[in-house]
Amino acid sequence: MSERKPYPSDLSDARWALIEPTLTAWRNARLERRPTGQPAKVDLRDAFNAILYINRTGIPWKYLPHDFPSHGTVYAYYAAWRDEGIFAQLNYDLTGLARVKEGRKPEPTASVIDTQSVKTSTNVPLTSQGTDAAKKIVGRKRGILTDTIGLILAVTVAGAGLSENAMGSLLDQAKETYPTIAKSWVDTGFKNAVVEHGARLGIDVEVVNRNPEKRGFHVVKRRWVVERSIGWIMMHRRLARDYETLTTSSEAMIHIASIDNLTKRITDETTPTWRGTY
Repeated sequence: MSERKPYPSDLSDARWALIEPTLTAWRNARLERRPTGQPAKVDLRDAFNAILYINRTGIPWKYLPHDFPSHGTVYAYYAAWRDEGIFAQLNYDLTGLARVKEGRKPEPTASVIDTQSVKTSTNVPLTSQGTDAAKKIVGRKRGILTDTIGLILAVTVAGAGLSENAMGSLLDQAKETYPTIAKSWVDTGFKNAVVEHGARLGIDVEVVNRNPEKRGFHVVKRRWVVERSIGWIMMHRRLARDYETLTTSSEAMIHIASIDNLTKRITDETTPTWRGTY
């Protein structure tokens, strides 16, 4: 890593040790295919720290501080890791480590699903947006599937006009990655289509209803877990609204926020809170 004053978003040595093997293996595979055989000049840790800085602060790429590699170089690494599934792979590996640290098996058997509609910025194509009539939001909808302790297992992003029933792809994604999943809890926005789709995959999907006798806010069985996870990732300002041109970039930014939180969880470093974030 280059010599500079560290930013609060930078990886510690312990957190970098969790990520470095995957990125080094990726780079070595790329170098083997490079015709010149020349080594890369950019430090992988600097590139990843720059991506974390973007994710945590929410700034545009061109506003990246000059003591990082150039924004064009960092974006090239980001796009390659997004398109080649490196962020998703890191999220998968770190989730297993975090579960083991909590005394659980690496492979989860149950999950919780929820969606979040967010506004978009002006650069987002109209074709990938929609209107969530219930929440009166024009933008995109994030589908999040977590395990029972709130670790993100699957992510999908689409136009906000898409109904929860159309988010069945989350179950496909989760079942492919974690074949052990046999149970999932959802809110009342998910109808019979998702329940039936889950049954075809071997997943028992249970719709959790609010207690009609209680008015106002109250904790709902299982659903609070994924709602808390959404709160965790919203600490990363790049996710305060959807700034990404591609939905795949939106999904990657969620994975990056999850990776940031997972590495802190595994190494027992301070995790984000709402205090002192101004």
